[in-house]
Amino acid sequence: MFDNKEKTEIAHLGEFGLIDHLTKNIILSNKTTIKGVGDDAAVLDFDNKKVLISTDLLLEGIHFDLAYTPLKHLGYKAIQVNLSDIYAMNGTASQVTVSLGFSSKFPLEAVEELYDGMLMACEKYKIDLIGGDTTSSKQGLVISVTSIGYADKKDIVYRNTAQEGDLICVSGDLGGAYVGLQLLEREKLVYLENPNIQPDLEGKDYIIERQLKPEARKDIIELLKEIKIVPTAMIDISDGLASEILHICKQSNKGCNIYEEKIPIDTMTYDTAREFNMDPTICALSGGEDYELLFTIKQTDYDLIKFNADVSIIGHITEQAAGCNLVSKSGNVHELKAQGWNAFK
Repeated sequence: MFDNKEKTEIAHLGEFGLIDHLTKNIILSNKTTIKGVGDDAAVLDFDNKKVLISTDLLLEGIHFDLAYTPLKHLGYKAIQVNLSDIYAMNGTASQVTVSLGFSSKFPLEAVEELYDGMLMACEKYKIDLIGGDTTSSKQGLVISVTSIGYADKKDIVYRNTAQEGDLICVSGDLGGAYVGLQLLEREKLVYLENPNIQPDLEGKDYIIERQLKPEARKDIIELLKEIKIVPTAMIDISDGLASEILHICKQSNKGCNIYEEKIPIDTMTYDTAREFNMDPTICALSGGEDYELLFTIKQTDYDLIKFNADVSIIGHITEQAAGCNLVSKSGNVHELKAQGWNAFK
C-alpha cells in the first residue's frame, strides 16, 4: 500500500546504494553491539550471557496481504513478531538483522516506508538493526528477520519444563488479531466488488491494530523480573492459545485444564466475533497472531501475580494421563484440540 506520486526506481541505486540509503540513519544503542551495519559481519559481545536467536519469514500472499496492510505497519509487525520469540524465552532482545526480497513493482519510496516501520519498532524497543540483505524477488515481497538477545542461564525459560500443579497464565487478551483480520478481509471483498465504497472500520481501531500492529510483551518480562517470578515454562501465542498450551504440555509430558470463563477476551473482540457469527472462545483458542505470552508458574507464586490486571490465570497443569482439556462455562469437559493456522495448507 503506497501511492507516492513520485517514485524512484531502486535499480538507479543498486543493491549497495539501497543498503546505504536505508541504513544511513541507524544509531546503535546497545553496549552489546560492537559493530553493526557496514562490514562483512556484525560484532557482538554478551560477556557471560547466553545468546538467544530466532528467525521468522514473512511472505506476501501467505502471511500478509498488501491490499489492506500499510507497509509501515508491516515493517513494524515484522520486527515485533521476532522480538516476541526472545521475550518468550524470558530474555532481553537487543539486535535484529533484516533481509528483503521485492520485485520491480516496489519503488524506493515503498521500501523506505517498510524500513521506517522497522526502525520505529527498533527505536521503541531499544533494538539495534545490525545487518541483513536485499535481493530481487519474482514471488512478491519477502521479509526475513532474525532477532538476537541474551539472558543469564538461570533465567532462560523453555517450553518443556512445566510441572504438575503449575498455574497457567496469559498476558493481555486473546482473539482480537483474528477477528480484526476477518473484518479487514470482509472490507477487502466489499471494495473489490465496488471500489467506490469506503471501508467500514469505524469504532474497530483496537482489533484492527491487534492484527496490523501487534506489540511484543517486553513489559510482561520486565514485570516478572520486578516481582521476582521465573516462569516454569513459557511460549508466545502466534498460532492460537490451544496450539501453544498443547506445545507446552507435549514437550513437558503433562496435561492441562483450561477454563473457558477465565480466557481473557476484549469486549470489542467478543462483540465483533458475534457479528460474524463466530464463537469468541474459538477465536481466542485457534485464531493466533495475538503475540501475548502464555506461561506457567508455581502455585507458591500466586500471591505475587494475582492482582495484576494484565495477567489472567486460566487453568493449571495436570498429569499427562489426565489429558489436555477445556472446561466450558457450563462445566462440560472437552478435549483441547489445536485448530490454529497452518502455513502448509
